[in-house]
Amino acid sequence: MTAKTVWESFKADSESVLEKVKELIREGNVRRVVVQHNGHTVAEFPLTVGVVGVVLAPVVAAIAALVALLKDCTIQVERTDTAAADEDTPASKSA
Repeated sequence: MTAKTVWESFKADSESVLEKVKELIREGNVRRVVVQHNGHTVAEFPLTVGVVGVVLAPVVAAIAALVALLKDCTIQVERTDTAAADEDTPASKSA
């Protein structure tokens, strides 16, 4: 069972970015969060599986601060999608 890497991106405004990033991290399959402004990567935050909220609080605060300063940002989220990888395996097709 191998995990596929899936990218999700969304435009961020300062009001909704905190809740959206927290929601994505709670889902548990987020590997990396990238903040881009005008097509350039401004910040990249690798996330480790099993990291708890106390450790993530500075990361979320940093993302919110960047979005507040830069205004028009794109947040890209790298995640692992084991469900999509499972569908591609021969065992799941024969079942």
